[in-house]
Amino acid sequence: MESISFKLDVFEGPLDLLLHLITKHKLNIYDIEISKLLEQYLLYIEQAKEQDLEIAGEFLEMAARLIYIKTVSLLPKPEEAEEIKKELQGALIEYSLCKKAAECLKMEFVGHDIFVREPMKITFSGEYRLKHSPQKLVDAYFSMNVKPVESKDDSEKKISAVVNQQVVPVSVKIVYVLKSLYKTGKAYITNLFEGMTGRSERVATFLAILDLTKSGRILISEDNTMIYFKRKDEALAAE
Repeated sequence: MESISFKLDVFEGPLDLLLHLITKHKLNIYDIEISKLLEQYLLYIEQAKEQDLEIAGEFLEMAARLIYIKTVSLLPKPEEAEEIKKELQGALIEYSLCKKAAECLKMEFVGHDIFVREPMKITFSGEYRLKHSPQKLVDAYFSMNVKPVESKDDSEKKISAVVNQQVVPVSVKIVYVLKSLYKTGKAYITNLFEGMTGRSERVATFLAILDLTKSGRILISEDNTMIYFKRKDEALAAE
């Protein structure tokens, strides 16, 4: 059986139908009269009852929604009806904006009216026509496989930077870590590296933490963010 494409005249869904009824009867989309809208909606559904009921379910669902809003609004506390009504108004406003955008895009679409000719065939020659001086060609030839020679000054600067680099002993940083712990009994590892710019100083601090941990003088937290002194009960248990 061939499937039926559901479409009530020019309406592709319940929101499309509601928007048409609001425009036709000059209702305020920002403050919809549910009673009047429901009356017109049910009248249209009645006229279209010969359509496929399975596909028309969304229209019937919207009818039930409008009836519910009207029923709840008659109760002593109609706050729930106002909330549902606001949701419906928001959906209708968004749908109307989408329709306007679609109309604008439709006016801009000229894809089926554009015709282009076939691309022209371009003929080209493989001849290299630029002219260079002979010396430039010689320089290019000799520079192809020659590595740049580092100057003497550059080499001396690199050696001097390595020789003059300060070497920080690990023992100095062991004292530094212990002093940091004596203040509060614990310290964050990241705080121990604050202000350090030299590579040697940072490496020495890291090795100092490892050495103190290995010797059992300090412990590292499970998340590896903090160090602290080993408690006496832990030390006795270890022994």
